[in-house]
Amino acid sequence: MQLFQPNIFLKITTLIPEKNQQKGFAFSMGIASSVQGSWWLLVFMVFLLFNYSDEFLEPSQYEAIVKIKQLLNFPQDLSSWSDNTDFCNSEPNTALTLMCYEDNITQLHISGYNWFPNLPQGFSTDTLFSNLALLPNLKVLSLVSLGLRGTLPKNIGFLSSLEIVNISSNFFYGEIPGEISYLKSLQTLILDYNKFTGQVPEGVGSLHSLSVLSFKNNSFSGSLPNSLSNLQDLRVLSLSGNNFSGEVPNLHNLSNLQVLDLESNYLGPNFPNIPTKLVSLVLRKNKFSLGVPKELSSCYQLKKLDISSNELVGPFSPTILSLPSLSYLDISGNKLTGKLLKNVTCSQDLSFVNLSSNYLTGELPACMHPRSGSKIVLFSGNCLGNKEQWQHPYSFCHNEALAVSIEPHKDKVKGGHGKAVLASSMVGGFVGGIAIIGLAFMVIRREYAKQKASKAPQTRLILEKVSPAHTLKLLNDARYISETRKLGLLGAPPYRTFVLDELREATNNFDISNLIGTSSSGQIYKGRLTDGTVVAIRSIKMRKRHSVQSYTHQLGRISKIRYCHLVSTIGHCFECNQDDSSVSRICLVFEFVPNGTLRGVISEANSAQKFTWTQRMSAAIGIAKGIQFLHTGLVPGIFSNQLKITDVLLDQNLHVKISKYNLPLLNENKKMDTGPSSSGSKGNDGQRLKSEEKDDVYDFGVILLEIISGRTIDTKNDIEVSKDILIVSLTADEIARRNIIDPAVRKECSDGSLRTSMELCIRCLSDEPSQRPSVEDLIWNLQFAAQVQDPWNRDTYGNQESPGHM
Repeated sequence: MQLFQPNIFLKITTLIPEKNQQKGFAFSMGIASSVQGSWWLLVFMVFLLFNYSDEFLEPSQYEAIVKIKQLLNFPQDLSSWSDNTDFCNSEPNTALTLMCYEDNITQLHISGYNWFPNLPQGFSTDTLFSNLALLPNLKVLSLVSLGLRGTLPKNIGFLSSLEIVNISSNFFYGEIPGEISYLKSLQTLILDYNKFTGQVPEGVGSLHSLSVLSFKNNSFSGSLPNSLSNLQDLRVLSLSGNNFSGEVPNLHNLSNLQVLDLESNYLGPNFPNIPTKLVSLVLRKNKFSLGVPKELSSCYQLKKLDISSNELVGPFSPTILSLPSLSYLDISGNKLTGKLLKNVTCSQDLSFVNLSSNYLTGELPACMHPRSGSKIVLFSGNCLGNKEQWQHPYSFCHNEALAVSIEPHKDKVKGGHGKAVLASSMVGGFVGGIAIIGLAFMVIRREYAKQKASKAPQTRLILEKVSPAHTLKLLNDARYISETRKLGLLGAPPYRTFVLDELREATNNFDISNLIGTSSSGQIYKGRLTDGTVVAIRSIKMRKRHSVQSYTHQLGRISKIRYCHLVSTIGHCFECNQDDSSVSRICLVFEFVPNGTLRGVISEANSAQKFTWTQRMSAAIGIAKGIQFLHTGLVPGIFSNQLKITDVLLDQNLHVKISKYNLPLLNENKKMDTGPSSSGSKGNDGQRLKSEEKDDVYDFGVILLEIISGRTIDTKNDIEVSKDILIVSLTADEIARRNIIDPAVRKECSDGSLRTSMELCIRCLSDEPSQRPSVEDLIWNLQFAAQVQDPWNRDTYGNQESPGHM
């Protein structure tokens, strides 16, 4: 298929009989008055209509796509469009997927997960949506993580054929325009992770085809529109992370609703009136306090329940534990009372239970004692007889049960007034329903690897009535349906833009208790995102004022660093000055690596357990491969990284991950850096640039020196002394060599492996960069050292691993 082009007339004339071409050409040059010219115009139009109408995208749609490319400033390596580009049959890529039906564009997916959009000066969302309006048959529109700023234009109402809209992870602000109600065919609307404010317009309730409505993590406020109760086809309703208040509309008649997530708002005090086909109910961190409806006992499909961190009162019915599909239950942080018994039956799928911080008495049911490490049960802060976790004395819960409207940490009410409060509270509890089976809901634990397996049945259930015209792409873009996110390379989440409120919530407003490190440029905090993902957040203060666009290139490079031996960056957030919109702070969000630094298992004196020699060789190989990726896995490569052993972290499997790269946004102030790294490179700047690879090889040699010796190497003098000892030991016998290495591995390493490592280390630390090995040589020699070690392990210890192997 070819598109309509300006020179199409010249192509058509080649098909006209030769004797008549001259007449046709003459007409094309303006001889419109001749009868013959007019006749050839008719021939041309008929020919174009009947022979080419099925092969050309309409010019207006072609021009609209080209304009959209220009507006979003697509990088050349993502799109090499030309005059002959066949959009409808072109291969999709990580940034763009475009689908057509009968030569009309029906789906447009643009994602910034794997490239960082650098929007041009004067970018206008109005212009963007005006061009989108030129695609009259567009049914699916996905503009995710593109850095789009501004209000949502009113002309979105012109896109009347839309069925799916996903504009999540951008910077849209202001109110949703009322024109959204014009999209009568809309089935999915996702506006997550933006900065929308105001109330949700009543017109949303007139979109009767809606099945997915998700406004997560914005700044909406006010009450929820009662018109939501009109959405009979609604399957997913997610409004978490906003400022909604007041009562939840009556949702009982929404018989198709399966996912209801209202977490982190100010809704209440009455418990929502819910339908019975719910699969997921999340109400945590609200103001619900007046009891739970008995209809919850009829939610037999319920898998995950979370009503934690509210002010719910009344008895907890243990029969909730036996709901047949229940796998996750969290009722913690309420004022629930009641007595638990050992013989209570639990759902076979129940894997997580949190009963903490209530007023429960009795004994933990036998079915809740974990039979394996896969079951987690938390019950501290009650008055249970089980003392494995901290409990109040029985009197505490007994007295609080008689005055459940009083805060747990306040003194008990004394005298007649206290009895009056008791009577009122107890009557309210009975009227609301004493024997209620509710009080346990499910949290969507989007822990990526687990959820890909566990959420698939739920995805099918939610989508069982979705139109066949919706392709699998719908699942990737409307990812809320399955509550999973398409994983990035090597299991890390896709790179995206965060909003500052997300990171504040993740770190408890950057509380000092979450501070895990400092640098010359800022602080590093541990945080937990709303989906449960633990991350490390580096807050970098900008000393000079620059616009957002000034940082897009470096952030684009950072987003591409994905490798098993490198700490991946999963997103960023800008904080801007209000006066001129310049960037005052950048927060970089990294995957959290939990097991400390490599130095902790090599040379720290208080280390509880040290790496074996086999593990040390494996770690060295991992570091070398990480350096190799930095040099060759990106274009241009990243060199002179000033790598230290404290920059090498250990993940949950004790695999190494390099956490520092030579990028301006990640570098600490080099003038303040007094360590030994890169000190081996000599000469002027030009010579240093020619040997950038060898700078990293030198730094690797310093790390290898510490791995071999088991002593901390912090200064230039430490390097020279230890290096000289290695050189001398190589000319001595095996006993002398073993005497200079770490005593923790002295007996377990083979001499062949030790000699190879020592020789390689000395070469890396050469004062002359040209004498240092290449990174490929590093990997080859280290792998050889590991290979000659393995037979020695088997000969010495039989089929078992060497002593101290982790």
